[in-house]
Amino acid sequence: MDEIQWPEGKKCAVMFSFDLDGDTTWENGNRGLPNGEQYIKSLSVGQYGPKRCADRILDKLDQYGVKATFFIPGLTAERYPEVVKRIAAAGHEIGLHGYAHERFAGKTAEEQIEIIEKPQRILRELIGHDVEGFRTPSGDWAVETPKLLYERGIRYSSSMRGDDRPYRTVIDGRETDFIEIPTKWEVDDYVAMAYHMYPAEPAGQDRISCYRNVEDNFMREFEGHYRYGLCISFMSHPQVIGSPGRIRILDHLLQHITSKKDVWIATGSQIADWYREHSGSDYSKTQEVG
Repeated sequence: MDEIQWPEGKKCAVMFSFDLDGDTTWENGNRGLPNGEQYIKSLSVGQYGPKRCADRILDKLDQYGVKATFFIPGLTAERYPEVVKRIAAAGHEIGLHGYAHERFAGKTAEEQIEIIEKPQRILRELIGHDVEGFRTPSGDWAVETPKLLYERGIRYSSSMRGDDRPYRTVIDGRETDFIEIPTKWEVDDYVAMAYHMYPAEPAGQDRISCYRNVEDNFMREFEGHYRYGLCISFMSHPQVIGSPGRIRILDHLLQHITSKKDVWIATGSQIADWYREHSGSDYSKTQEVG
């Protein structure tokens, strides 16, 4: 396996990322339930993220001097503009995450273009510039999605699962500068600790994982990526990782990882830019998407 040469001889790369979904995911889920528009409690779970948890996370990142990437739906940005401004003012990166946390899979090209361009306009108005990164909401995209993103100035994605290194995306049979920074379910706080009733998450209920075990899983994944010189993208959600108890998981991760002086902690754009400039252009470092 080819080793990636990280900046200044660093051993591995780490990206801390947060999906600031707000109440969009619960609104989407509630639409499939009888009288779902009346389920206010479920919406409050998502609202907890921008209302309380985002600032708690910002304080923790500031404590350790770490810059992160926040993927934000356009609708959440419209509802919580001051939170978005605080994130940007603190020097963190902001990326696209759809408009209302829609699944790109199954949508027409025209529909996808709208939910790429609309949130870009919203975020540009709030923070004064276009954003360069993207994470697909709800875990999947259509075959043509990378092409539509790339044509509209998006330079990287952190959406897929098929590698533990960045790679160049092949679009229409041609290798491009559209960089993918894969993440993993194993370092996603939502799949381990999210819980709500309407709609049921998880579907069978009866799961909020032991925080100690989740932290241990995250630490083990980091140590593995560190050992092999890879790139790990922690994918968190403020309403989950930002609670008073679970913020300790983030604290311990930051404390441990920042203590290692040979680890490069960077935003998505920084990692994508480095890889684009310093990687080769052979198909062992690419993946075809359409």
